[in-house]
Amino acid sequence: MRKAMVLFAGLFASSVLAASPPAEGEKEDVPAYILHHVADSPEIEIEIPGSYEHIAIHLPQILIPLKEGACAPQMTDHGETHPGLLAGCLDLSITKHTVMMFLAALLLVGSLLIWSNRDKSKLVPRGVGANLFEMLVVFVRDELAVKNIGKEEAPRYTPYLLTVFFFILFMNMLGLFPWMATATGNVAVTAALALCTFVLTQIAGIRAAGLGGYLAHLTGGVHWLLWPIMIPVEILGLFTKPFALTMRLFANMLAGHIVIFFLLGLIFMMGSAAVGIVAVPFAMGIYFLELFVAFVQAYVFTLLSALFIGMSVAMGHHHDHGHAEEHGHKEGGASHDHGKAHFVGS
Repeated sequence: MRKAMVLFAGLFASSVLAASPPAEGEKEDVPAYILHHVADSPEIEIEIPGSYEHIAIHLPQILIPLKEGACAPQMTDHGETHPGLLAGCLDLSITKHTVMMFLAALLLVGSLLIWSNRDKSKLVPRGVGANLFEMLVVFVRDELAVKNIGKEEAPRYTPYLLTVFFFILFMNMLGLFPWMATATGNVAVTAALALCTFVLTQIAGIRAAGLGGYLAHLTGGVHWLLWPIMIPVEILGLFTKPFALTMRLFANMLAGHIVIFFLLGLIFMMGSAAVGIVAVPFAMGIYFLELFVAFVQAYVFTLLSALFIGMSVAMGHHHDHGHAEEHGHKEGGASHDHGKAHFVGS
């Protein structure tokens, strides 16, 4: 265990050093190194521990011009760049975080194929891996889906919640291995995941209440004179939920890695190896905390997704309940008027 800790500390420290060596008399630009390593890039760098050398794996660049000459490279202060989508260039290039997502998906599918209980003659799975996956699946189904969506509708949305939970978990865990990166530390990745939850939430609301009930819910049930105020507020509330999902996952995963790199960077900022006596144990403590955070953030994202879907499903129940009450009042009023007319007639 101690050897593993020393190895991980050395690899993390070498990644802070993995850039061109500073000129004589210059100090290490630790903040630039940290931002370089946590940001997405068109190449994967494999650092060699204890040196400034690294192996760069350049990833394929895919540029689709939507109009002629739109993807022509341009020279800027930061080097050669390509125009964006607004300029008519669709960039579908493979980046470091894209590779991490592909790798997480492959590991997830492979793990499920290896440890899933494919022998239907055995009701109880055998092995640590099989039991671990079954425990997590049952937890997501019973504690997240059923309790937030309801027994009737939970089976419909449990597959999505399971996919989100395990996919985020595997991406979070990949970033804790040397030479890997955390795709969930990219706001574009977390925004795409939140967008999936947003779309499914609206579909669940429309399916439960119908299009008319869904649109009626945007009025907040207030008098029509207040609709110009209430409708924008309700629409804004729809988009604050995916925004919260995006920023929560992105900020928590990015912050932990920055703290680890910064603690190790103190050695070079202070210019003394003695600082490592304090910095390295603290960095290892944050590293083990990140193991816990990887599970917590996958759980929180899945929990909030289930909660938002459950709120949309409940919208349909409220709509049906409101119609039932209104129908009951009408029937009660009709019977009361009938009774009154019968009394007067007699």
